[in-house]
Amino acid sequence: VFTEEGKMMVMMLALCLTVQGPGTNLLHNVSQVAKALSCGAELAQNQTAERLQRAKEPLLNVQRKIKEIGQNTKVLADRVRKFVRSIIDSTRHVARSLRNVWLWLSKAGSICNRELGDPLTSCIRYMDKTKDRCERALPLFFHICYVVHGFKVICGMISALAFMFCTIPRYIQIFIRTNVASPLTDALNRVRAEFEFNISVVHHFSVNLNASKSLGQVSADMMEAVQHHMEPYHHVLELFSYISFLAILFLCYQAIRYRRRYLRDDTFDNVYITRRFVEMDLRCAEQGKPTVLPLSARERGRYIPPGALWLSKVERRQYGLQLFGFLRHTLLGFSIILADYTIFWLLDLFRHQLSAEITARAPSTMTITVNGTGYTSEIYQDLVSAFNALQEGEVTVLSQVCLIQPVEPDHTTYITIGILYGIWLFISVFGSYMARLRRAVCAAYFPSREQERLAYLHNIIRARREWAVFALRRVGTRRLADTGTSRLFLILISR
Repeated sequence: VFTEEGKMMVMMLALCLTVQGPGTNLLHNVSQVAKALSCGAELAQNQTAERLQRAKEPLLNVQRKIKEIGQNTKVLADRVRKFVRSIIDSTRHVARSLRNVWLWLSKAGSICNRELGDPLTSCIRYMDKTKDRCERALPLFFHICYVVHGFKVICGMISALAFMFCTIPRYIQIFIRTNVASPLTDALNRVRAEFEFNISVVHHFSVNLNASKSLGQVSADMMEAVQHHMEPYHHVLELFSYISFLAILFLCYQAIRYRRRYLRDDTFDNVYITRRFVEMDLRCAEQGKPTVLPLSARERGRYIPPGALWLSKVERRQYGLQLFGFLRHTLLGFSIILADYTIFWLLDLFRHQLSAEITARAPSTMTITVNGTGYTSEIYQDLVSAFNALQEGEVTVLSQVCLIQPVEPDHTTYITIGILYGIWLFISVFGSYMARLRRAVCAAYFPSREQERLAYLHNIIRARREWAVFALRRVGTRRLADTGTSRLFLILISR
């Protein structure tokens, strides 16, 4: 647990709990803000639509009254049109009768002349025929027949009378045209002109609220976009719920891997001067063999006792990296927790300040009364009533329906996260000391293998001492070849 793998497991547990607790709560509060904004936008849209409807009401009433006037006028015009058509039909019937009389009178003179002929010519021709019959009847006394010529004077008088008789219809026609037809036509035209009128009502009233989507749909799209944007984070949070189990499996794998390398690799984690190592060195001294104790200052920085308070060179490097990683991840977790609590504090402050429902009303109202009858009076009355309804309206500025309901952070989760970070800090500070217990456990279970590793370490230290001088020389490799020493020492030194 106190090794790098244990530290990694505690780190993953702390991060998972931080992300699943404050992180999830932070996303939930952000969603609440989005819902409140969507609700407020929809409330504003509904009240705006209501205000517009109230503002349109006077104009709609005027428009309705104008339509009623137009419809009533149309009914009256239809009746007048029928009356005028009746008069026109009667007039046309009289006109057709007068036209027939007119045509008869215009042709009466021609018919008279055609039927009666020229009176003077007819009279003279008749006198000539009478004289001829007289001569045929009295051939001996034909001179008596010339008496007829004396009566031709009468023919002139008859011609004058006949001319007057055939011209009487023409005078009658002129009389009718002057004294009957023209006054009658003028009178009918005056009657028709009395009923000729135009009613034109032109009004322009247009209120356009163009929108491809309703505000309810826009609100739903906003929430869908927020959920779509947060969906990857929720997937990551779901993934973090399995990381703890994977971390435990990884810790078990690292323990098995350490055991395997301990049993197979003599150089793996073999830098500790244990009690058995000291006993082995004493036995070498008793037998007259070379010893390695005491260690030099340089060797004490590399090979240390398991219970020493100072750290080896490798442990010091790992110690610095662990502290830096702890500070980095602690800053990340603290940022998430601080953001969660800050968002909750702000939203709770907004909820407390905006908890009251605020309704805006008109500061003063004015009442107008219209008296009278008729269309104009009704139009004014509708206008006044509409404006009265408009100024009596209320506008809800703040509503409890759209109030933000933030979720308070779980303080128990905060305490658990703090405990995990405390364990993590303890591992980062004292983990290097506790990690030495791994070797002690393996040495207790495998004493023979531990003895082999101690012998190998003893030989390595002794070989490094023997060949340190030759390694510092420029031609050290050539001299090592001249001594005939086994290449095993070269391999040991290089490791």
